[in-house]
Amino acid sequence: MQPFFDFLGHYWWLIFPLGGMAGGWARQWSRASERRHRRKVELYELKNQTVQAERASQTEVAALTAALDAVNRRWLDYELDVGKLIDFPVMTDVREPLTVAFLRAKREADGLRPAAPGDIASSARLGEYRSAVHAFEVAFDVAEREAKRIKDHNFTEPERQRLATARKLLNIASDNAATPAERQTAYKRARRELDGLIVLPEATLAALEATIAGELNSPRASE
Repeated sequence: MQPFFDFLGHYWWLIFPLGGMAGGWARQWSRASERRHRRKVELYELKNQTVQAERASQTEVAALTAALDAVNRRWLDYELDVGKLIDFPVMTDVREPLTVAFLRAKREADGLRPAAPGDIASSARLGEYRSAVHAFEVAFDVAEREAKRIKDHNFTEPERQRLATARKLLNIASDNAATPAERQTAYKRARRELDGLIVLPEATLAALEATIAGELNSPRASE
């Protein structure tokens, strides 16, 4: 240790520049440490913002899908109830621009529907889906209001009588108290009354025939 103390005794003045250098290194290290800390905080905040944005996006996609399902259920009420289609025939009249518009909007919204909320990853894709769902909601509302306003007024008096007859016949066709032959005959007569007036969607016919399937296939029934 003596040589070390001898060195310090002769070169004590080196303590000041070395101390200054050490102080500078310490300050540089402190600043670098602060920068590293800020970067970590910024990265954490960025990651947290990304996660929150993804969650918000998925929440909106789920809400849009629920809205799409709600409108589809409203349309399904018509598809599965031939009586409603007879009462409001505009809903299936493809000669009506409003009907064509909502059916087209439905196809577009259904086509953009994701299998899961996370399947929509970009804001552009989300915006496209949002616009399609909203367009379908508006188009269906407009078409339904018009259908309820017009009802069967686009038909002549003889045609309205045929619609009323078809509705009565369909009630018989769905009546469990009627005989199989009566139900089948009523169903076929109702189809003839509606021919040329209302085009029933396949889903409507399937639901109606499922109600009276046993009678329609009965060998005892006659024309």
